Amino acid sequence: MPRQLDTIRNIGIVAHIDAGKTTLTERMLFFTKTSHRLGEVDRGTTITDFDPEEQERGITIYSAAVSFQWRDVTVNLIDTPGHVDFTAEVERSLRVLDGAVVVFSAREGVEAQSETVWRQADKYGVPRIALVNKLDREGADFFGTVDQIERRLGAKPLVLHVPLGMGPPHVKDPFRGIVDLVEMQLLTFPPKDEALAGGPGLTEITKSPIPEELADAAAQYREHLVATLFDFSDEIAELAMEEAAIPPDLLRKAIRQATIQRKVVPVLCGSALDCIGIQPVLDAVAFYLPSPADVPPVEGADPTKKTPAAIARKADPKAPFCGLVFKIIAEKHGDLYFVRVYSGTLKAGSRAWNPLRQKKENIAQLWHVQADRREQIPEAFAGDIVGVIGPRASVTGDTLCDANEPILLESIQFPETVISMAIEPETSLERKKLADTLEMMKRQDPTFRAIESEETGQTLISGMGELHLEVIRHRLERDFNLKCRVHKPRVSYKETIGRPVTVSASINRLVGGQTLQATVTLRAEPVDEQVGVTVEQGWFPESESLADLAALMTQSVRESAERGGLKGCPLWAVRIVVLESPVPEVFPSDVAVRMAAAEAIDRMLDEAGTVLLEPLMKVEVNVPEEHLGDVINDLQQRRAIITATEIRGGVNVLTAEAPLASMFGYSAAVRSVSQGRASFTMAPLRYGPAPAETAEAFV
Repeated sequence: MPRQLDTIRNIGIVAHIDAGKTTLTERMLFFTKTSHRLGEVDRGTTITDFDPEEQERGITIYSAAVSFQWRDVTVNLIDTPGHVDFTAEVERSLRVLDGAVVVFSAREGVEAQSETVWRQADKYGVPRIALVNKLDREGADFFGTVDQIERRLGAKPLVLHVPLGMGPPHVKDPFRGIVDLVEMQLLTFPPKDEALAGGPGLTEITKSPIPEELADAAAQYREHLVATLFDFSDEIAELAMEEAAIPPDLLRKAIRQATIQRKVVPVLCGSALDCIGIQPVLDAVAFYLPSPADVPPVEGADPTKKTPAAIARKADPKAPFCGLVFKIIAEKHGDLYFVRVYSGTLKAGSRAWNPLRQKKENIAQLWHVQADRREQIPEAFAGDIVGVIGPRASVTGDTLCDANEPILLESIQFPETVISMAIEPETSLERKKLADTLEMMKRQDPTFRAIESEETGQTLISGMGELHLEVIRHRLERDFNLKCRVHKPRVSYKETIGRPVTVSASINRLVGGQTLQATVTLRAEPVDEQVGVTVEQGWFPESESLADLAALMTQSVRESAERGGLKGCPLWAVRIVVLESPVPEVFPSDVAVRMAAAEAIDRMLDEAGTVLLEPLMKVEVNVPEEHLGDVINDLQQRRAIITATEIRGGVNVLTAEAPLASMFGYSAAVRSVSQGRASFTMAPLRYGPAPAETAEAFV
């Protein structure tokens, strides 16, 4: 039986690394009686970080799905990584979720990866609530973090909690409770040891009047809360004008409406490690984040039409089935496909249609996935997230649907890789095993590439950063018993064209007694967008034969452009438009068109020239004042440009743009110049022109 849609919450926990996502998830599982022991990140005992590499490093690498009940709501939760090298896990999770909890550290505030995940949530229109965590830490600043959420993220924070004190127990006014501005009560929580002593479940929260020292601040934020909700409830506005009491349920209804419309971001506070504020976060998920019934119907294209026609599917178990493959776990006995069911019902033992691959896929088994545990189920309904065993041709981002009612949902776009290194097995006997294993890992991770170099015969693996490739290498050794030699990491360069050009190339040859004649004309220009090469059809003749010829020219130019630039690097930030071309008396064959297209691309590159591009990274360094000068000096020697400096939580934060090529080994270097007191994060920013000496030395 399908569950009622309004009782389902599909949410993700997203944040910068070390903000406390996994700790929050573990507390949620404990307080909802899903887990009977409290996992600790530092001890490698968490439920969602079940991979040995995650337990060893104390970080989340793979997104993990868990489900639990809270009050009358079923929560399907995905815990995502915070490290930028694994940002694809966040991307694909947000693509299929209805809501998110964004966690911020009260000490560090809005950090680099916080901005990245916020933009990803904006891209997919995901409503969210914010938790300012770690208020028990020295230097914690709740109000400063709220200000940064507004200033740096362009959000409209709606403060629902005010902390009673901030900082660890030894400071004068430590964090010890929360003022709930909806109920206008002080919430205090038992000490962590007491909270855990009674076993899993709901611990007693003490509710009491707001203390005098916080009365003014609470009244001020409550007034702002009520005034913000005037736009969403005339009833609240009228009660406020009459200075009458406003029922909490009425406030919650308006907050929910504003949150789902993405007009506000409710802000809560707490300390996940000390079990303070966990239940209010669970309540906020149930009260304010949308169910599948609250979000707009999913939209896609009608794949049966030549010209794209938009169609929509409501979250209704009786509607035609459609779902999106958003993650694949490659396994020896059959890959496990994670599918978000948007509409209809999916049954085990049935078949589904993949409109992009034009293939029917077998739905052999359906699984309810609980981190590393699984339970087989007979069917899944609109709003569910399930594991599917059976498909073979589908990849991450593909649509599965009813063959009689096809729909093609928007896929998932992943960032380009920025770093690569050569890898080879220690013995030639293991070469095939390595190739097969890398293919399996490519299916699982859309930001991982593995190709064999035509020039050297070496296998090149590419990823999002040094840590990404290190995790891949460890997995080859640990899970597949493959001992490999690796070479130094190297940067993934790109090429763009130097100037706009219009070129035309003609082929007129006699091959095997057959005349090959064709002309392809195109216009190319460099663009500012940080994308690869885009090829557009600019010739749309009315006759069917010429329309097919124009489409073939466009496809042939696209294939030729994928060969890369003059230096052998992939083309980047280039827009090509295929223009009207003269048609010879002998109607062009496919072979002739492909030859002319290849010649046109060669001429484009020769006439426009190419510029070598290198990946630039956004670097954020947290450094104490006494080491600031040394860190700046070291960054400048690495060709970095300092773009901003500010003080957050009493620590200097430097923001810089630096070429990836000069940032290898920076982790050890920054520890050395700061006596181990500085920390940093680095994320891909954009591609920019490489220096002349790099371009000249490039082979």
